[in-house]
Order: sequence, then C-alpha cells, then structure tokens
Amino acid sequence: MFKDTKAFSGFSVDNIEKAKAFYRDTLGLNVTEEDGLLNLNIAGGIPIIVYPKDNHAPATFTILNFPVASVERTVDDLTKRGVRFEIYDEPDLKTDHKGIMRDNGPTIAWFKDPAGNILSVIEATS
Repeated sequence: MFKDTKAFSGFSVDNIEKAKAFYRDTLGLNVTEEDGLLNLNIAGGIPIIVYPKDNHAPATFTILNFPVASVERTVDDLTKRGVRFEIYDEPDLKTDHKGIMRDNGPTIAWFKDPAGNILSVIEATS
C-alpha cells in the first residue's frame, strides 16, 4: 500500500525559533518555515518536519543521524560552534572525552538540540 509513497519524518520541539536558529545557523541546514512548522531540507529531497508542542518531552533515543566523512573533524567543528556532545560510560556504551564512541560499531557521537532531542553524527562507510 505505501511502497511507492515518499514518507517523511517529524519530531517536536518546545521552541520553534530556537530550533530554527540551531538547525540553520549551528548545523548549517537549509531550513524553511511554513504554517508554523519547520522543514529541514536535507539531501535527497525528503524534508524532515519540526513542529512546536507545548508539552514537548525530549526523545530518549536518537531521532536523527547525520552521516559524515569524519566524526572526529565534525565533533571538533561543532564543539567550536557551541555544541556539547554527550559523554557515556555505561557497560555497552562508552565514549571518549570528546563524546565519540569508537570500536563498538560505527564511529558515532551524540548531541542534543535545544529541545533536548538526541541527534548524532555517524561515520559514513562509503
């Protein structure tokens, strides 16, 4: 039934203006606004919808992954832009002092948007 539809994803934030500034200015995405919603226009042409929600609760899982050529360089660049990466020290999830997990699956680092939603940069394999 849906195999030919161009599905898209969306998530909520508690402050649409803060989200707009973060995704546009800090992450460098092409962000458009229409009817009070943000469209994160990413490669491939399928937008990601960001909508305001008064009783927003941040996701406790990764809602958006950004494949990058080098997690190390991206973490350094985003850190200079004020992004703080999550540090994990759990039995199955350990990051280094920069917030990068290595040698336990793909190289990846997690950070949060202003609404507390979890995002990641993940090393592209090709």
